Amino acid sequence: MLDIDFDAKYRCEGRAVICGLDEAGRGPLAGPVVAGACILPEGIVIEGLDDSKKLSEKKREKLFEVITENAVAYGIGIAEPEEIDRINILEASLLAMRRAAENTGLIPDLMLVDGNQAKGFSVDAIAVVGGDAKSQSIAAASVLAKVTRDRMMIELDRKYPEYGFARHKGYPTKEHKLAVYLRGPSPCHRKSFLSFLERDAEKLRLAAREASEK
Repeated sequence: MLDIDFDAKYRCEGRAVICGLDEAGRGPLAGPVVAGACILPEGIVIEGLDDSKKLSEKKREKLFEVITENAVAYGIGIAEPEEIDRINILEASLLAMRRAAENTGLIPDLMLVDGNQAKGFSVDAIAVVGGDAKSQSIAAASVLAKVTRDRMMIELDRKYPEYGFARHKGYPTKEHKLAVYLRGPSPCHRKSFLSFLERDAEKLRLAAREASEK
């Protein structure tokens, strides 16, 4: 459950402008990792806000509108599959968060970063493990990131309908793995995430045969 006073304790230290940061999409086989940055006005309480993973899609969409309408500033940052493959998913996630922070157009006094690492930021940054369930600003950023990424995956589904991105959003479901095995990866797949093709080759071969017999 969110602690409404979590961000306030840092404001009491003289850090008036606090930016929450979170990302969505570290685990999928395809698509970008997307980060949200959000600076909320002091004293605001957003009803129903929570870690985006705990919310329904409908609830996230509603909160997205509330957050974007009420935020002092917000930004979205993206790291593409090619960048993930080149620098690894952790570094790509941090890169996306730095880009999101820059896209707010403001320089905060403090950044609260969901997770256990907060490096490479241009101002003071604190890593908050489980921050999306503690801090309002991080939870708001998590909703911005998740909704934006889901919308992007629906667009990619229109371009590559054979992979089912609109259903699983690029995550490694059985359906998704089988589609990659049968058709090969699309341009939006993360090549460094496809080791399962070799590791699970026999299991995928059997699944493909079962699918063809239906």
